[in-house]
Amino acid sequence: MRFIGFDEADPLLDWTAVADAIAEGHRLPEAEIGDLLLSQSGRSMLNRGAWIEGLGIALKSVTIYPDNPGKAPPLPSIQGGMILFDDATGAPVAMIDGILVTKWKTAGDSVLGARLLARPDSRRLLICGAGTVANSLIEAYCEIFPDLEAVTVWNRTTEKAERLASEYSSARVPVAVAIDLASAVGESDIVSTATMATEPFLKGEWLKPGTHVDLIGAFRPDMREADDAVLTRSELFVDSRRTTFCHIGEIQIPLDAGTIVEETICGDLADLCAGTAGRSGPDAITAFKNGGGAHLDLMVGALIRRVVEAAG
Repeated sequence: MRFIGFDEADPLLDWTAVADAIAEGHRLPEAEIGDLLLSQSGRSMLNRGAWIEGLGIALKSVTIYPDNPGKAPPLPSIQGGMILFDDATGAPVAMIDGILVTKWKTAGDSVLGARLLARPDSRRLLICGAGTVANSLIEAYCEIFPDLEAVTVWNRTTEKAERLASEYSSARVPVAVAIDLASAVGESDIVSTATMATEPFLKGEWLKPGTHVDLIGAFRPDMREADDAVLTRSELFVDSRRTTFCHIGEIQIPLDAGTIVEETICGDLADLCAGTAGRSGPDAITAFKNGGGAHLDLMVGALIRRVVEAAG
């Protein structure tokens, strides 16, 4: 069994290849998946397994410790690993760094959703949150949407947003800092949220026609980033009904309250990749809930193994 570390594989990947791998994975037989989430005092351990016939089997275990970046020395908030098994023999073939898989899977999931749902003429991107995922989102969106003209970051702690923006001061699209969230949302074509919020902060009344909303952060049953109006004003999509229903507060809390019903969901990535669902028109507001899932980890992990082996 081969160990694939972050530094070995990260330079070999790009966001287009990752989005393409996820899209291709959704054209294979439906994945069998299973999740186990353990939580204590705001910290979590997430265990996810998936089996896709013709692709393989994966089991990923990661810990999420939000306070780690503030420690001395700072530690990653997400740590773990993924075992990849051969589909034909069941033999373990690779142990892949969990941060590597999570980085490329998380933003890759979102930019594939945006590639299929956002208006192609989108020019202004707003990212809510200034953590590790925000870095990936800046790079991923600028690659998938090469005509972007402005990227703005908003964070509850403005100083953190300013530090992130300074890292891109010489980039093709410099990153600005938003102070007033409502104004920034109203000026944006794509709004991507990647926070640890448990209470909604993104309001549907701020969204202009044609906006695409990319909801990433809420991964527990008690977490939400968007208020009810975001969901009810939008054509709502998820990456997978099986990993968002009953598992993620962004969808399940309004389902339980009767604010939305299961039929409110217009489609998932399987539908979008098959071309059987999508944006209804240029003025529609679309929202995509990135729920993650081990099937996505498997699709990205299989890609990582292929590119590493191809590189020798």
